This record gives sequence, structure tokens and C-alpha cells, in this order.
Amino acid sequence: MARVKGGFTTHRRHKKILDSVKGHSGSRHRRFRVAKESLIHALAYSTAHRRSKKRDQRSLMITRINAASRKCGLSYSNLINNLKKSNIELDRKTLSLLAYNDFEAFEKIVQESSAENN
Repeated sequence: MARVKGGFTTHRRHKKILDSVKGHSGSRHRRFRVAKESLIHALAYSTAHRRSKKRDQRSLMITRINAASRKCGLSYSNLINNLKKSNIELDRKTLSLLAYNDFEAFEKIVQESSAENN
């Protein structure tokens, strides 16, 4: 059986990996072996960081709500408790956006929730 030279296929495979590590530094975007390993790690990190990004966003939302609610004289936990008791069903993302962009509307929500519970 004749020997098959894999020039075209190998070149195409190498090119695909080297194109996808274009922004990596040093030899990570030049040499195939190093680039392949760099790509494997980059893909693993991107998967993990997609998950942690969601955690970070939720943490940021809670921090914004807490800061805004303390301006109104309540702690975060008291505010959430008052909202639940007064059946105001706003999620943390919406509350965070209100606290960040429209503080007057956020203050009205806080007053309404605490007025119903006092």
C-alpha cells in the first residue's frame, strides 16, 4: 500500500487551530503544539467563566440594591422581606436597574413595600 502524504489535510487542521488562537501571546499563536494546548485551556476557561459571569452579575445586582436600599434607610434583607410580604414581585435584575438608573422609582417601591408592612 502506498504512503499517503497528509500535507493538505494537516495544513488545514493546523491552520484552523492557529487561526482560532490568533490573539494569544508569544509562541501560543505561532507554534502548532503550543497553540493546540493553549486553545484547549482557553475553551475550558471560557466554559467555566460563562458560569461565573452569571454569579458575578447577580452579586453586582445585590450590591446595587443594598446600596440603594440603605440610602432609603433599609438593609437589603429587610427590603427583600418587605417586598415578599407586600406581594411586589420584582426580580433582582429589575430592582437593580431601577436603583441604578431611576432612583426615584426605586424609592417609591421601597416606601410602598414598607408602608404595607408597618
